[in-house]
Amino acid sequence: MRRSEVLAEESVACLQKALNHLREIWELIGIPEDQRLQRTEVVKKHIKGLLDMMIAEEESLKQRLLKSISFCRKELDTLCGELSLEAFEEKEESTILQLEKDLRTRVEVMLKKKKERMQELKLLQERDQDFCEILCMTPYSIDATCVPSLEQLDQFRQHLKALAETKASRREEFISTKRQIILCMEELDHTPDTSFERDVVCEEEDAFCLSLENIAALQTLLRQLETRKAQNEGLCEGLRSRIRELWDRLQIPPEEREALAMFMTGSKTNIRKALQSEVDRLEELKMQNVKKVVEAIRVELALYWEKCFYSQEQRKAFAPYFDEDYTETLLQLHDVELVRLKHYYEVHKELFEGVQKWEESWKLFLEFERKASDPSRFTNRGGNLLKEEKQRAKLQKTLPKLEEELKARIELWEQEQSKTFVVNGQNFMEYVMEQWELHRLEKEKAKQERQLKKTQQTETEMLYGSTPRTPSKRRVLGSNTPGKVRKPSKTPNRLGQRTAPLGRQGHNKENIELSGSILTGGCPNSDSLQRNLAVNSVASTYSEFVKDPFLSDCSSVGSQRELSKASRSDFPSRILNSTNIQS
Repeated sequence: MRRSEVLAEESVACLQKALNHLREIWELIGIPEDQRLQRTEVVKKHIKGLLDMMIAEEESLKQRLLKSISFCRKELDTLCGELSLEAFEEKEESTILQLEKDLRTRVEVMLKKKKERMQELKLLQERDQDFCEILCMTPYSIDATCVPSLEQLDQFRQHLKALAETKASRREEFISTKRQIILCMEELDHTPDTSFERDVVCEEEDAFCLSLENIAALQTLLRQLETRKAQNEGLCEGLRSRIRELWDRLQIPPEEREALAMFMTGSKTNIRKALQSEVDRLEELKMQNVKKVVEAIRVELALYWEKCFYSQEQRKAFAPYFDEDYTETLLQLHDVELVRLKHYYEVHKELFEGVQKWEESWKLFLEFERKASDPSRFTNRGGNLLKEEKQRAKLQKTLPKLEEELKARIELWEQEQSKTFVVNGQNFMEYVMEQWELHRLEKEKAKQERQLKKTQQTETEMLYGSTPRTPSKRRVLGSNTPGKVRKPSKTPNRLGQRTAPLGRQGHNKENIELSGSILTGGCPNSDSLQRNLAVNSVASTYSEFVKDPFLSDCSSVGSQRELSKASRSDFPSRILNSTNIQS
């Protein structure tokens, strides 16, 4: 049993006891029955009124609780919809009081969340407004009267984060561009003369509107200033180049050049004016020294002719180069031609450098070819021969490759320019093929000369005997080696020659007889000595002549010298005298 039920029974017992006690009092007093009824009726009314009042109060409480429950339910439905939350689920078998409490607590939580979201939305909108004012952008689109969902708030925060990054990047770009603009203005001695320029240079950085239009205008201003600066720099550099050119042509001493050293860098207005003044002064001085300047230009023209591989015809085409009448008109013609030639060289610089590289490689290749055919190269020391062979092998590989690269580049250039690229007045590839052909002819010529020299040497040795290549020991007259021929006769001849050994006389005699004209008194001419001879003798060929021990020592060195000194007209008589002595 509940305590409230026990307490109710006690209340009923207490009431019954009170009524019994009243009746006892009434009995003792002697109150009549009718008055007792009245008094009992009064007690009844009083108790009933009190209980009715209490019941009415409790009923009123019940109604208030029910109304609160109804209100909280409606409020919860609205808040759940605004906050995008699921509907509140009531507990089963809950009393009115518990249900009202749960609903009321839930409503309070929901209202707190709604308040927090609205406050956050307000703060985000304030930040968004600040960004929009700085970046000149449209505010973020969101209904400020509705409670934002969590997703909406998150999107709003991401949007503000992107705006913050945009602001930071634009601000950094603004500061960097502003710094460059200030430097350009200082370099140009330029003072801000428009409202925008003053806003950029003079106003606070935080006050500048970082809109896309302002950033674009900022970049445009910077480009304009940089263009002017580049123009000034180009103008100053052109003036400096002209000054150096005139210095060299006029042979200005170094001490005068040093006076202008402080103006040889930079492009400010004062520097430009100083350079222009110097150019004007030098131009005037140039007109006073026309001949000297023209000769200097001609030296430079000759240099560029070499760089551009001009042929003699191309050089002669510039007739003023050979004019000796030094006038202002002649100087102007030379200036124009030099400018044109410099431009021509710069336009085709890569091709000319490639041709120059080929020329250097070709000369080195010819040098290696010359060294390769030189027998004395085998006597060097220190590994130079090995290095040269490696360089030569490498050059033999790189030279054709370089030619192919130049051919491709020249063909492309000729297609673009619609004209022929010439070197020394002819097509470059024809020039290359011509050089290779000349090299081949030179090698062929050298080969033929060696063969002719060898043939002449063979014929000479067959006629006069071979010349010892190494010094031999002089034989002792008193010693005879077994198996050798006997010592020749000591009888002197008319010419003072030593008599050849007996074995040698026979061989020389055979060779003399085969000449066809010596024994009959005729003198062999140079043509007969140069043509090939078919010899049928003991030494039919030069190789057999060398192999035979008797044939290889056909004559002494002294005899050969004397024979070479004697005239051809005395040659037959000397041969006959030698034969008589032998006999």
